[in-house]
Amino acid sequence: MTSFLVSAPAQADPAPIPGVDEIVSSPNLKLIDNDPKKGAFAPEGAFNTDLAFQGKYAYAGNYNGFTVYDLSNPRNPVEITQLLCPGAQNDVSIYGNLLFLGTDSIRSDDSCNSVSVPNSAPPETPRWEGIKIFDISDPRNPKYLKAVKTDCGSHTLTLVPGKGRDRSVYAYVSSYNLDVVDLPNCAQPHDKISIVKVPLKKPTEAQLVSAPVLFPDGGFPGDADSRTTSGCHDITAYPEKDIAAGACMGDGVLLDISKPAAPRVITTVRDAENFAFWHSATFNNDATKVVFTDELGGGGGAECLPSIGANKGADAIYDITGKGNKRKLEFRSYFKIPRDNAPTENCVAHNGSLIPVKGRDIMVQAWYQGGISIWDFTNSRKPVEIAFWERGPLSTERLILGGSWSAYWYNGFIYSNDIQKGFDTLEVSDRRIDKAEKKRTWQFNAQTQTSYNRW
Repeated sequence: MTSFLVSAPAQADPAPIPGVDEIVSSPNLKLIDNDPKKGAFAPEGAFNTDLAFQGKYAYAGNYNGFTVYDLSNPRNPVEITQLLCPGAQNDVSIYGNLLFLGTDSIRSDDSCNSVSVPNSAPPETPRWEGIKIFDISDPRNPKYLKAVKTDCGSHTLTLVPGKGRDRSVYAYVSSYNLDVVDLPNCAQPHDKISIVKVPLKKPTEAQLVSAPVLFPDGGFPGDADSRTTSGCHDITAYPEKDIAAGACMGDGVLLDISKPAAPRVITTVRDAENFAFWHSATFNNDATKVVFTDELGGGGGAECLPSIGANKGADAIYDITGKGNKRKLEFRSYFKIPRDNAPTENCVAHNGSLIPVKGRDIMVQAWYQGGISIWDFTNSRKPVEIAFWERGPLSTERLILGGSWSAYWYNGFIYSNDIQKGFDTLEVSDRRIDKAEKKRTWQFNAQTQTSYNRW
């Protein structure tokens, strides 16, 4: 593997596309460790997915289960556990001693020994999809505790703690139906989310407690370029602020979550011209802005090409204006990585998180085979990239789904779960974020934001 350095800002002449497995980066961002996929997680079809962190451990999802890494030496993470539990896409979230795993593929049952069930199976065939809950009080030996079935499964999930004397955590389960037809375990219309209440002292009593309809009017009806709203892809909660932002296929949504079991829509926004699939959301630390992502092509397309342009498959920055029930989402600008990718590279805006820089809005973000970008949206009308890192295409002959699924800042380093290459650790050296390296948090879920003023 070779590498070379180029400057971060966009240049007049497009930079050459790196060769297969060639690494390019800005001088201020570098890879310091890679842990390749292993065992049952090694095949091309066993995709690495989302990440969550607690203490000195990272939990990395995979379509076949999840891996636990010891980050005691962050420059050399050590794999300590690989738990086999197939069920796409196995996004992970952590709360206390509990790990939540989302299953969004129809399985024969809720066990880790289940097998896939096709939609064409006879109606009487047992089917299950939803969330699984594990006890991770011993990270080296996770124990399966409970499963809860949810309509349309759990593509992603978001954790919201109970308020006051409510010693529970609520899992907001996002799921959707791309075909917008009745499917086993996914009847239409599906304009809702599922909410699972998990008593912290008795997690085995977890149960579905509500399924609020967010789109009583059916949401965005869809068109030739944008998805029909039929559920939500992802929700990011900011419990301290009593708000959440939902990315719901054809709609962006701002929610009041002051009553965790009964979220309420404050406002919605659409962008049929440029947004094909509202995928995820990130608040700035003050909760005065939201970054929404457009997963044009569903994550499997080559969307970082000159023919696609800078406004599609990108981030959209919205300011939150007004107060209380009169809050609105006001569009300000788009951000997309300023580099062309090869036609064999899936590349589009994907999962990222804030870097805890006081007084600035700076984010690290995964772009699949487009790599990892660090960008500043303090001026929501003029976002600017300040660092990047990427590998060249996995192949020049065919498009192989790969690249960084999630790239997050955690306690001084950036960790990325690469779909094919494994678990990456990166270090950034830049005066604009030097002070962030001293910030520490005990637990991190990208979909449950906390103010880094308290870190």
